[in-house]
Amino acid sequence: MTRNIMETVMGALVLVVAVIFLIFAYSSAQVRAVAGYEVVAKFSSVDGVRPGTDVKISGIKIGSIIKQTLDPKTFQAQLTLSIDPSVKLPTDTQASITSAGLIGDRYVSIVPGGADDDIKPGGAIKFTQSPANIESLIGQYIFSQSSAKPADAKSPDAKSPDAKSPDAKPAGDAGQAAAPGKPAASDLVPKLDDAAPAKP
Repeated sequence: MTRNIMETVMGALVLVVAVIFLIFAYSSAQVRAVAGYEVVAKFSSVDGVRPGTDVKISGIKIGSIIKQTLDPKTFQAQLTLSIDPSVKLPTDTQASITSAGLIGDRYVSIVPGGADDDIKPGGAIKFTQSPANIESLIGQYIFSQSSAKPADAKSPDAKSPDAKSPDAKPAGDAGQAAAPGKPAASDLVPKLDDAAPAKP
């Protein structure tokens, strides 16, 4: 009996700790939507983001995505953002989809401009930048490396150091050709037939 009571108490403690951990994780991650005014932003691609994704300025969460739709006229993805009422965005504000690190989660990054007028509730962020497709960039890099020629590849027109010029003369014939105006070396050596005395 005592053993069953201890097991029940331990199980209840585990459940309480799990609930506390979940509450802490939820509050620290700031996954809840931010109640504020709405603005829209259009992108050619919104890969990696969804309703609930954070909207940040300088790494600080100031809003979240509450809806994503497709514009039937331009076929662009349209995100509806909920922005904290205390944050006023100038009309020349820029929005881009980026990621926290190389493999981190993506979010909407806001870079406020310097215009005097602010975006009204229900307005639009005109300057946007879609996320880079990492898979496509890696594929292009691998393809370019595989198709590139090796640096030490020889040109087909390159000549071998052992190749001889068609105009080159054998070493043994060097010096035999007489210079202009001088007798050839073969003319200075007496012929054997002329040097031998005639027999009676």
